Parts: sequence; C-alpha cells; structure tokens
Amino acid sequence: MFNFKQYNFKNYNISLIILVILQTSIGAFLIRLVQREGENIFVKQILGIIVGLFIIGLVSVIDYHFICELYILMYIFNLGLLIAVKLVGVEIYGAQRWLDMGFFNLQPSELSKVIMILVMAKLYTMLREKMNSVLALIIPGIIMAIPTYLILIQTDLSSSMVLMFIFVMIVFAAGLSYKIIFPIIIIGIPLALGLFWYVQQDFQIILEDYQQERLLSILNQEEYADTMYQQDNSIQVIGSGRLSGKLLTEGIHSIQSDTFVPVSESDFIFSVAGEALGFIGSCVIILIYCIIIFKIFNIARHAADRMGMLIATGVASMFMFQVFVNIGVATAILPNTGLPLPFLSYGLSSLLSSMIAIGIVSNISLQQKIKRG
Repeated sequence: MFNFKQYNFKNYNISLIILVILQTSIGAFLIRLVQREGENIFVKQILGIIVGLFIIGLVSVIDYHFICELYILMYIFNLGLLIAVKLVGVEIYGAQRWLDMGFFNLQPSELSKVIMILVMAKLYTMLREKMNSVLALIIPGIIMAIPTYLILIQTDLSSSMVLMFIFVMIVFAAGLSYKIIFPIIIIGIPLALGLFWYVQQDFQIILEDYQQERLLSILNQEEYADTMYQQDNSIQVIGSGRLSGKLLTEGIHSIQSDTFVPVSESDFIFSVAGEALGFIGSCVIILIYCIIIFKIFNIARHAADRMGMLIATGVASMFMFQVFVNIGVATAILPNTGLPLPFLSYGLSSLLSSMIAIGIVSNISLQQKIKRG
C-alpha cells in the first residue's frame, strides 16, 4: 500500500499539481466575485482546496494496484450511495442528487465517476486475453449500466453521459477487437440519429419534459426564449467582458454575473470568467485545461502497465468531456445541463472527486518505470 521503495519520485508530476492549484485558485477567485451577502461559499471552496491538496498528496503515494484490488467493495459502496440518494437524498433545484453530510451536501454521482474508472480499468485488465470476445463488451457494459441508470433516474442526464463517454474511451483504449467495434458503429450511427429524432417528438418517453425543452431550445432558440434565459444571459455576460475583462477596465464592482446568471458560481462559472477576465483570460483557462488533459494522457502513454494506462485514460476523458460540455452550455452551443467545470466550479463533491483522480494519476506517474507482467 505505502511501499515507497517502488516509487521513482523524480517522475512525480509536480507541474500537473501546480496547474491544478492554479486552476482551483482562479476558480476560488471567481467564486468570491459572485458570492452574495451572507454566503460563505468562498470559505468552503478554500477549505475544499486545502483538503483536496492533502488528498492528492495522500492518494498519490497509495499504490493504484492496491486500490483497484478493492474494486468489488468500491462498486458495492458506489451502488449503496446512489441508492441512498434515491431513498433519503436532498432535493435542490428540483433534482434529488445529494446526501446531507452536515457540513456539505455530498453528490455521489461525482464520486461514482472516479470509482467506475477504477472498476473498468480493473475489469479490462482481467479481460486482457478476451478482447476479441463479445463478453469483453457485454460484462463491463452491464456493470457500468447499473450505476449509470441509478444516476439517470436522479434526473442527472449529464453525469450519466459522462459515465458513458468514459466507458467508450476505456473500451477503445483497452483494445476491443475491430470485428466488434465496426458492427457497433454501423448499427449505432443510424440508431443514434433515430434516437435524436425520437426525443424531439411529443410522444417520446425517454427525457423529462424540461430536458426535452432544453434540447429543443438549442434547435429553436427564438421559440423557447424562456428556456434559453440562463444561457442567453450567460452569452451576454461573457461578451460584456470583451478582450481583457471588466476587472481591468471597470473594477470589481462591475461584475454582474451573480445578478443575471443563476447558479453562476457553479454550472455557469465560465460566464463569470468571461465577464471578469475577458477573452484573454478565458483562453488562458481553456489552455490550462488542455495542458492538464494532455499531461494525463501522456501519463497514460508512459504508464507501467495496462491498468495504469486505462485509469489515466479514463481520468483524462472525464475532464475532457466535462470541460467541453460545461463551456458549450455556458456559450449556448449545447443544451443546458447541470455539469460542473472541474476545479473551477463551486461544489465540494466535484472538487474533491477531481482531486482524488489527480492523486491516482500522480501515483501512476510515480510507477511509470516499474516493469510489471
């Protein structure tokens, strides 16, 4: 578990940790800008960052092979949390996705993303010799489908889509036979197009009414002006930052994201970045994300074994999908979803889960020259 002799600390990816600290610091600053009177979300976020950095340090020296050996217990624990949400969960903004932990509300779907990356990496390491078999897709697919469904019935479509994307990326990285992939693609593309048409119809039963409205609002923005209110305001606020942002030109009191964009401290934190830091600042934030994701993929490429490669691939895929979707929503390219921006958005569940993922990836980098069978 803590066998320090097997680690090459020269490989510790300090630059990755620095980038994470930089991004979380920018996030805390943006949260402070839109904190309303009487709120203490800035203090909670700072405490979350401190605890998160401790978690990175701790998890980075725990052998990821040891963690993955507990995959059955982790999976059962994950299902237990998701079921508890359905039974005794806290409802916020009309969605029941949280467990009241006293100091903060835990969102198990955030932790579920990391747990399922570890579970899938373990399964596909065990199935290494059977990647030409359909069972290599069916068995992990069923195992992934159960928590995905439990998250979906929380009306958390966005998090369930994150899990599906992670699964697809890990399957691809695991080397599933093209004899299986090609038929799936040939059948899957027409099915996906048909599904996209179906969920737009009045008789569809897959999406909730508000989810369907959000989808239709992107396709027919003028017809669904009320549904687009939050995103329309987000675009205007981002545009008001212009090139260099209001902080430099008009001062801190000119920031109006908290007034015009609901939940600006969380799901729409990028609108705050656009207003306060402008186009240049927003590009810097996106660049930092690109470097973080590139570094994690690079760790995957140099991982000591298959399991490490799959874990790092899953983590990079998780961040990549969430960044793309969150910014896409804030700029009205994609339908509105409740997906946080990693390291930037307010929310201790998302922050700490992301820190755990960075800690595991850091451990993989420590072992990249260790040869295993």
